[in-house]
Amino acid sequence: MIAHRLNRTLEVWRTITTDDGAGGQITDMVLVGTIRAQVSQPSVAEQVTASQAGARLDAIVHTEPGADVRRGDELRGDGETYRVTAVVSPSRPAYRRANCERIQHEGQ
Repeated sequence: MIAHRLNRTLEVWRTITTDDGAGGQITDMVLVGTIRAQVSQPSVAEQVTASQAGARLDAIVHTEPGADVRRGDELRGDGETYRVTAVVSPSRPAYRRANCERIQHEGQ
């Protein structure tokens, strides 16, 4: 397990879509929980590989294997926001890896 390396707490925000009762839908970002995580910068090789595949890779977030993190979620904490672009679990469930792009808000 990697629990001893998870040095940050991040909020997990998820897009929820509900019917509005008039034939349309309402989309909101909802806080679904918090996770312990380690955020690290990807290597240049990982960034190049992602770029060649048409993706952006700004951060790698490692979590515990059972963490409820999904593609499209936003991970927020310490004034930073990351959008999850992919979630990968190794064959031996020691951790989960979320590939993320950093979202910069106006004024940052």
